[in-house]
Amino acid sequence: MKRSEIIGRSTHEVLPRASADYIVAYDRKALTATDPVIFDEVTLDTPRRGTRVSSGRRLVVRSDGKPKYLLAVIQDVTDRKQAEARIAHLTEHDPLTEVPNRAAFHQHLGTALNRARTSGRQIGVLRLGLDRFKEINDVFGEAVGDDVLREVAHRLMEAGADAFLARVGGDEFSLVVEGKQPATAEALADRLQAALVGGFAIKGHELRIGVSIGVALFPGDGNDATTLVGNADAALHRAKADGRGIIRFFDGDIDRRLRDRRALQHDLRSAVTRNELSIYYQPQARVDRTIAGFEALVRWRHPTRGLVLPADFIPVAEESGLIFEIGAWVLREACREAASWPTRLRIAVNLSALQLRQSDLPELVRSTLADTGLAPHLLELEITEGVLIDDHQRAIAILTELKQTGVRIVLDDFGTGYSSLSYLQSFPFDKIKIDRSFIRNLDNPQSASITRAIMTMGHGLGLPILAEGVETEEQLAFLAREACDEVQGVLIGGPHPIDRYAAVIGRTPAQAPLGRNRVDPVR
Repeated sequence: MKRSEIIGRSTHEVLPRASADYIVAYDRKALTATDPVIFDEVTLDTPRRGTRVSSGRRLVVRSDGKPKYLLAVIQDVTDRKQAEARIAHLTEHDPLTEVPNRAAFHQHLGTALNRARTSGRQIGVLRLGLDRFKEINDVFGEAVGDDVLREVAHRLMEAGADAFLARVGGDEFSLVVEGKQPATAEALADRLQAALVGGFAIKGHELRIGVSIGVALFPGDGNDATTLVGNADAALHRAKADGRGIIRFFDGDIDRRLRDRRALQHDLRSAVTRNELSIYYQPQARVDRTIAGFEALVRWRHPTRGLVLPADFIPVAEESGLIFEIGAWVLREACREAASWPTRLRIAVNLSALQLRQSDLPELVRSTLADTGLAPHLLELEITEGVLIDDHQRAIAILTELKQTGVRIVLDDFGTGYSSLSYLQSFPFDKIKIDRSFIRNLDNPQSASITRAIMTMGHGLGLPILAEGVETEEQLAFLAREACDEVQGVLIGGPHPIDRYAAVIGRTPAQAPLGRNRVDPVR
């Protein structure tokens, strides 16, 4: 207000009645007080600026012991209070969606758990992951993605009703709901999924997005916030793995295995840089037991799990994409090792289906041979039938280019798939390996007949045959009678560090090269 509008007028003439009564009461209190009267952050209505927050101090000036003047200093702290409130809001809310953030979620969950422990109430923790959100972000841009997240948060807030909703990650939300479980959590999960069914009209685009949900319950699935959130997250990962758009409640045995698999994947990334991988070599011999070469088999010496076998970590490496780095290292290290042997023997290296999709795989093989000095005809690349299933023509093209480098291509695990014969027609393999499952059951007439038929067919095509999994003298004798070319198995020798076979490769133990069988990260 202007100065002229205040001077000479009473408090009730300037302020609304309620606010004026409040001020007059403080004035009267000041007149009888011996010390200054202070009021802090009082909300007052003003005629032109609405509701304001004020702080003030009143001091009586006396003459001859009697009040002569009343000095009042009033400060408008509204802007400061609003700024403080905004800062407090930002510390507990996601700035994009305006729903509570991760910190607020954990604070609320902790409070709810403390309350539930004394009251006996049950709690459901829901972890939500948006399906296909990354595709929307990649195709339409982050601005559209941000609008989608805002609309998703709004719909989830409405569908969640009394549940506490928070955005805890890029496209992940969490909720806490109290009530009888699992019925309350299940009903909430159904409402949340239904809220996103209608799709979104964002900036001229009609977009559809779903949600996968994982649920953990207190007290059955955990007694503390960390355990409950971790178990809900494990259930969410299973929901996504099972096809997305699915609700999954925590299942101890299943989700612990999935969590262990994710932990293994995390550790595997470190294994590559920490030199925890090594190569074991298993001999491949002619039927007279003369060793003709070795198969390179990667092993992982985990710092706490001990020796981890390929069957346990190679699928994890393929899922995470680490197979390319690990596969390139195995190829290079095996070739470098074989090139150092005084006795020239073959080295066999396995290729996964993912590796064979690399268009630069032939160049990797060529450069590896050039760098290590290994003669191409001493390198055998082993593939399984599964390599040829997904993109047959592309796989054949890459195998053809690989064969032109001078290396040998071997069809591994022959007889276990559905199209073995057609594969032998479509590509000139250099060798086929009979799967160990047939050799293990040679005492079964049917397995013996199949093994005999494979060898007859291979010889008819001019292909050498190697039998895997030879463990007994009886098995070796059968294979010798059927003119099998080569064998591999514990009867000949198991997988070991190459030093175990120093005499075979023509090297004394003291000649073992330094640094072999250890990982150096792929450049």
